Amino acid sequence: MTTTGRNSKQAQRKAAMAVLAHSGAAEIAGHLADIAVPAHENLREPENGLVMLRGRIGGDGAPFNLGEATVSRAAVRLATGEVGFGCTLGRDAQKAQMIALCDAMVQSADFSGEVEAKVIAPLRAAMLAERSRKAEETAATRVDFYTMVRGEG
Repeated sequence: MTTTGRNSKQAQRKAAMAVLAHSGAAEIAGHLADIAVPAHENLREPENGLVMLRGRIGGDGAPFNLGEATVSRAAVRLATGEVGFGCTLGRDAQKAQMIALCDAMVQSADFSGEVEAKVIAPLRAAMLAERSRKAEETAATRVDFYTMVRGEG
């Protein structure tokens, strides 16, 4: 595989993971029900844990520990050998496992097109529609201020 092919595959995987992480578990499960899920095994059973959140003052200051966040993670291997990882904020182990399964399927030559068309694309469209709706609601409350210059010196 060439470097550009590898980079485009990584970009596709990264984009799919971003969509899955921002989608709800019920939405992902609904779209996964539309496809034939391949045989797979759990490499890491879904589990909950904590991660330390780091922050910086002003974006470029010295890093400091902001606090901890609960996460769920899982790892899945397809029968064809592709390994997928899933991690999500919160304590939703089922969502982490579904993300891992989708990640493995995105990497597979056999399932990549189907999971993109029937799972990732509809979730991405719903996410963009929701963002657009929120942007329109916010724009409706916008107030434009202007200053009139008085004729005094």
